[in-house]
Amino acid sequence: MPSFIQRFLAPLVLISAAQMSQAQSFDFPPGFRTDDVSTNGTTIHVRHGGSGPAVVLLHGYGETGDMWVAMAAELARNHTVVVPDLRGMGLSAKPAGGFDKKTQAGDVAGVLDALKIKQVDVVAHDIGNMVAWQFAEQHPERLRKIVLTDAPVPGVGPWEEILKNPLLWHFRFGGPDMERLVAGRERIYLDRFWNEFSADPAHFVETARQHYAALYALPGAMHSGFAQFAAFDQDAIDNRAFLAHDKLHAPMLALGGEKSFGLKMADVMREGATDVSADVVPGSGHWIMEENPQATVKLVRNFLGSGK
Repeated sequence: MPSFIQRFLAPLVLISAAQMSQAQSFDFPPGFRTDDVSTNGTTIHVRHGGSGPAVVLLHGYGETGDMWVAMAAELARNHTVVVPDLRGMGLSAKPAGGFDKKTQAGDVAGVLDALKIKQVDVVAHDIGNMVAWQFAEQHPERLRKIVLTDAPVPGVGPWEEILKNPLLWHFRFGGPDMERLVAGRERIYLDRFWNEFSADPAHFVETARQHYAALYALPGAMHSGFAQFAAFDQDAIDNRAFLAHDKLHAPMLALGGEKSFGLKMADVMREGATDVSADVVPGSGHWIMEENPQATVKLVRNFLGSGK
């Protein structure tokens, strides 16, 4: 088992009660608007607010754009912050297809077009990394800087070796029978992710678990979640085709949770990008905004700067 996956199960030093309470809030700052943007054959639920250079925050599996509340509050001080729910997840529409990350990068571009935003920084986590990577491939002229956090990207670096890890059995878990098994038991299924991929499950607090479990119990949500994983083979094909002749060139911060990917996150990203900085979210497993939001926000803000 690769050492950077084993770290998912390592112990966590305690974080402060203030950090935990910050991670529980799902209320975006005053002045943020919520819109449902029709684009690219679907409808994307988006929160946006603040002023200044734009930054897009992309969530991953087991969460929604709500994971970014603390980040949005800080960055909105001098950025326009855009926080979508990915296709099929959260309060976005649940279409029949389009879960390859190339298509979802088109969703992001469509949201930016609707908001009349030309250039952005992108901050992503988990499956959001994969969408962000495709956005960087397709729209390099629109991207200033990119932050990818604690998850691999299909077809980049040791992807086939990563797939062999038994902790990642869920990548191949899906289809009608699996949907029937999970129906009405979404919380049981999701607890497995929140528990095994955190350094201390207690830091993914009960209010957050209830909040996300309810969103993943919405009609079509689990089907869409399984479809995100089912698209990985196509995502790997798409990314390898790009890497056969180019790499990403935008400045990138590769963040790993100390008890998860750690500095290995940057090692993997350097296989496909030319300008990669590395840093670690201390005392955190995979769930960086639940386990150490203050450190995560600080690292991202320091990298993005004013955006000017």
